[in-house]
Amino acid sequence: MKRLLITLIGALVLCSAYPLLAQNRLRVDFRGDVAMATQDLGDADLCPGIGFEANLAYHFMPHLAGYIGWGWHGFSADQSFAGTDIDFDETGYNFGLQFVHPLGDLPVSYLIRFGGIFNHIETENDEGDITGDSDHKLGWQVGGGLVIPLRSGWDLIPLVGYRSLSQEIDIDDVVTDVDLSYVSFGVSISRMF
Repeated sequence: MKRLLITLIGALVLCSAYPLLAQNRLRVDFRGDVAMATQDLGDADLCPGIGFEANLAYHFMPHLAGYIGWGWHGFSADQSFAGTDIDFDETGYNFGLQFVHPLGDLPVSYLIRFGGIFNHIETENDEGDITGDSDHKLGWQVGGGLVIPLRSGWDLIPLVGYRSLSQEIDIDDVVTDVDLSYVSFGVSISRMF
């Protein structure tokens, strides 16, 4: 699994190394979002969470780009297999392809993305101590939104996404199988270079 991630990142770096001086090939975006779990995490009924993500995309075709990035999403639960008042933090890497195309004659474009995540889940008690952790594993994500041009190459991108990740969380030598899936609603500020 790690080889796949390293290979994808390496391919993206190699493909983007020689034409970095070309106009409008790189896109950097920073996104904040709210997330709602679509199912319980083990026996934990997760409260709505928040997240942050940073991505770098390289447009190797006019409308198609490969992207890599890092993200964090945090959820909380009053009662769970991990104890009371526990936070569940999902962090790790994301990668994939995104398609951006103008929406008719309008000044906006639509964006569709599909890719993978290579993330882990940590549990934290109400004092901020990490009480459990999982290994990094592969999951998947899809999303769609609009690219709204602002000024000087900046864009605003409202985006709806879905993520799914299956994990095993180890808390005091007790391993619990969990599935984390959620819908996120966010806004990115983005710039093309």
